[in-house]
Amino acid sequence: MEEIRADQVKKTGTTTVGLVCKDGVVLASDKRATMGHYIASKDVLKIAQINDTIAITMAGGVGDAQSLIRWMKAEIKLYELKNGRRMSVEAAATLLANILSQYKFYPFFVQILVGGVDEKPHIFSVDMLGGVTEETHTATGSGSPIAMGLIEEIYNPNAEIKEGVKTAVKAVNTAMKRDSASGEGVSVMIITKESSELLTPKEIKKYF
Repeated sequence: MEEIRADQVKKTGTTTVGLVCKDGVVLASDKRATMGHYIASKDVLKIAQINDTIAITMAGGVGDAQSLIRWMKAEIKLYELKNGRRMSVEAAATLLANILSQYKFYPFFVQILVGGVDEKPHIFSVDMLGGVTEETHTATGSGSPIAMGLIEEIYNPNAEIKEGVKTAVKAVNTAMKRDSASGEGVSVMIITKESSELLTPKEIKKYF
């Protein structure tokens, strides 16, 4: 069987952003997927809804991330059917961390943000070996240093979600200008205690 080289794997080179706001969570990302220096796709959705009030962003190998999304959705659905209540955001992040930790010798090449709202808004960053940290504002992917430089300057933890969207869009857009693996536009999901919503391109355009 022919060996698959690293530059043949479809990756989300990526800039993803997660922000905790006063009334919810904002997740944002670019839309470009690459294979080495080749742009494999210009319309990849890197934000996945896991249940009504939890979603994740993905950076890294597309296949690995998609497998984890399916796994997470199934496990959380089983939990909710068995217990009759929603899984907390922290529990979802811990579940993902446990899965990744079991495969640390054959790791999933991903870096994931788990964002959602239960009693309050949360963002957790989960690395490929199962390390978890809770953050109020963070970014992942190749464009993350650029995005974080801007976020650190303008992020306000007491801002309402509309202001958080403005900050997240600006951060991803700034990263796309300097990171060749990020590009093609911005996706944004907002999560409140009641629901989650993926914004339309027309709605996002207002924030540029």
